[in-house]
Amino acid sequence: MGDARNLLVLGAGPAGLAAAWRAAQSGLRVSVVDDNPAVGGQIWRGGPPEAQVWIERIRSAGVQVINGAHVFQHPAPGTLLAETSSGVCELKYSSVVLATGARERFLPFPGWTLPNVMGAGGLQALVKTGLPIEGKRVVVAGSGPLLLAVAAYLRGRGADVLLIAEQASSVQLVRFAAGLFSKTSQAFDLSRQLKNVPYRSRCWVAEAHGEEKLEGVTLARGGNRWRVECDYLACGFHLVPNVELAELLACEVNAGSVSVDEFQQTTVANVYSAGEATGIGGLELSLVEGEIAGLAAAGKHEAARKLFPARAKQRKFAHLLNRTFALRDELKQLARPETIVCRCEDVTFERLRAHHSWRAAKLQTRCGMGPCQGRVCGSAVDFLFGWRAESVRPPVLPVRIDSLIRNKSVKSAVKL
Repeated sequence: MGDARNLLVLGAGPAGLAAAWRAAQSGLRVSVVDDNPAVGGQIWRGGPPEAQVWIERIRSAGVQVINGAHVFQHPAPGTLLAETSSGVCELKYSSVVLATGARERFLPFPGWTLPNVMGAGGLQALVKTGLPIEGKRVVVAGSGPLLLAVAAYLRGRGADVLLIAEQASSVQLVRFAAGLFSKTSQAFDLSRQLKNVPYRSRCWVAEAHGEEKLEGVTLARGGNRWRVECDYLACGFHLVPNVELAELLACEVNAGSVSVDEFQQTTVANVYSAGEATGIGGLELSLVEGEIAGLAAAGKHEAARKLFPARAKQRKFAHLLNRTFALRDELKQLARPETIVCRCEDVTFERLRAHHSWRAAKLQTRCGMGPCQGRVCGSAVDFLFGWRAESVRPPVLPVRIDSLIRNKSVKSAVKL
């Protein structure tokens, strides 16, 4: 992997697969690295038909795929280290595409740390890997189109979906629906799958109840509150770009997203980014951004430019998406003084609001210094207090002590 035409793609979701395919077609030697056991990313977990098309494309193009590899260190230019089950991999590259995707945004409310209160996508992922859900009562709540997709999936697996609570207003949702010209069939299919499931706009979970595990939730809508008994709460407030690896490579991040130029290149030479890491925009935008990044990395700028109109169209949808599901200020009032905000370090809302910045809170409370490294509480304090993480330091993920030792002696690592 040491030749001058080697492209490393970090992330095997839609953007990463599209970038890898275009670059391999253009003559680059391409390797795709992902921390999941199979390709597809979060959105294509389980291998739907559309995913199989792209998987076959990269297979036929001769793309090398490395699964189960957690990138944690950038020891030198053109080199990354990844932890695998068999040791540390040294990943050398001449150019790289960051297709690191996004994660769910969680907001603290009383009871949100109870067992069986889960992220919407998290519960879906667990069901896909075998969690029995048939006959279980589920409330789906938060914000964003992911709620509908998760509710439909869970219902299709036998769950009793009691209610979908969306914090966005009905006016915003009507405008969003009016803009879904190219996605009408998808919307119709979801509506059919969710027939008779109540969908409440301007509605959110105010509190989760239970002793040893979730027993029910209190929902708020306007001036009304009512309790719903349930077995699971699937709750997520839209998505947050994964930018930690971009920051590790010294790429500029603006308003929580990786900054890129018209060819998806970051502020660092030969480092590109595509998909949700550059801003939440949906599947189609991720695919076209990935294709542009792969072509640009291969020097095929004219071919990449031909895809600009398709990207512009999808960016209009992305703008509509993020405007529709912008979080309302009332959600900042959900946490009580004793509500845990940083779950790793058990830091409460009351302790955090005594400080004026993310750095001060970290120094005094250890907020963001646990195993998740602020991936959960970071987006919450950004919304609650306007705090942004000020630095990313390796390892960017929890790794074994043995991997850190091997970091000091790369000659013992597995070289690809």
